Amino acid sequence: MAPSGPGRSIAVILALTLGTAIAPATAAADDTSVPEPVATAPKADFSGDVAARKRYGVAALEIVGFDVLLNQANRRWSGSTDYDSNLTTIRRNLRSSWGVDHDPFRINQLGHPYQGSIYHGIARSSGLDYWESSAYTFAGSIFWEIAGERTRPSGNDQVASGVGGSFLGEALFRMASLVLENGQGRRIWREVGAAAISPPTGFNRLAFGDDRETIFASHDAEYYSRAQVGVSRSSKDDAGLSASPQKRNEALAEFAIDYGLPGKPGYDYQRPFDYFAFQAAASTTGGVENVMTRGTLLARPYDLGSRYRGIVGVYGSYDYIAPPTFRISSTALSLGTTGQWNASDGITLQGSALFGVGYAAIGGVRSSDDLDYQYGVTPQSLLSVRAIVANKLSIDLTERDYYVSRIAAGDRGGHGSIGRFDASVTWRVSGPHALSVKYLGNRRNVSFPDLSGRRQTRSTIGVYYTYLGHDRFGAVDFH
Repeated sequence: MAPSGPGRSIAVILALTLGTAIAPATAAADDTSVPEPVATAPKADFSGDVAARKRYGVAALEIVGFDVLLNQANRRWSGSTDYDSNLTTIRRNLRSSWGVDHDPFRINQLGHPYQGSIYHGIARSSGLDYWESSAYTFAGSIFWEIAGERTRPSGNDQVASGVGGSFLGEALFRMASLVLENGQGRRIWREVGAAAISPPTGFNRLAFGDDRETIFASHDAEYYSRAQVGVSRSSKDDAGLSASPQKRNEALAEFAIDYGLPGKPGYDYQRPFDYFAFQAAASTTGGVENVMTRGTLLARPYDLGSRYRGIVGVYGSYDYIAPPTFRISSTALSLGTTGQWNASDGITLQGSALFGVGYAAIGGVRSSDDLDYQYGVTPQSLLSVRAIVANKLSIDLTERDYYVSRIAAGDRGGHGSIGRFDASVTWRVSGPHALSVKYLGNRRNVSFPDLSGRRQTRSTIGVYYTYLGHDRFGAVDFH
């Protein structure tokens, strides 16, 4: 369990501030070239001085200290006795078997991964590499489950915090480092922007003065970022039995980045998350509507002739999707590929194809109660394609599918499937300024024995102002 008040507020602020933290800090409006690093932000890498940079003990103490402070804050403000842990409850939890809890959906599926991302960010900003930081994240989550709460430890929370938290935390750490490395403007604002994205990074850079001259290197990763604000209107709604309030019109803010796009000469994929994609959106209807990230854990580059470059490997992903009618959250491992094909001098195609298995929570059929959801093993897939035409037009298509098996409704077993189709057309008007039209379709089917199937759909069409981090769409020059 995570804090219902502070955790939710932090998540909302995170989704709304990502766009202003990275997108404005990339390229000038009238410059079509990739910006050079700012002289006052020297490129460096934590691996340059391993013995001096890695602070194993400090990272452990900071994670324990964070959990203690979180426990005390929850005791004071949550209104729940679940956090009144003591030596007796700790000894009992150490001997207890692990179960599955059903705290509110946003706490378990958004609050817990964000809590895990704090653990991961603490370790990363203490100089530890990805795998070491993932181990610290997993251990930090165990410590919270045993000592942070008096309730029995829950395996679902361990997956969300200990695994999903690492996937989310690495993306946030990389984006914060990118702001520090490539950002424009005064250094103080780059530091503030990085801290807003990854608070542990900001804290450790402030606490340890030597860190301020050392920035985790992107190795000149090719990236495509965009921030959007706009309005959308639902074109079709079938809420099924959901009692959630349905609003036809809503305002939205969204940020997305593709980092480490394949094909750049000299860029390799030796480190986890040297390629990743991240997206977060918030709306006036439901607050945080989605947070999705996927990144390579093991990857190898390849080419097919002179016009195609790609990577293939194992991806880790964390998805949180919560439109007004239903919600799903999944932590998964997938096999897949990401690549770019230069179809002609003026047309470039980019895309990804992934298939994997995760552990997911799915809910929202019977009521608007935030406790109405079930867990299950989740085969899932993703297919995305982007067509870039003459650096003036981008057409993006993405299909996500999740099949959740062995979910439960009372004493009955069942299954459910969710599909999400995202289509957008973006026209670059001038420099980094663009206009977008986006269609988003969500569908959900669920079936339980002795009950007829339940279907929910929601389709929206929106118009957005889009700010491109570079005033182009991310096509990589192979030469």
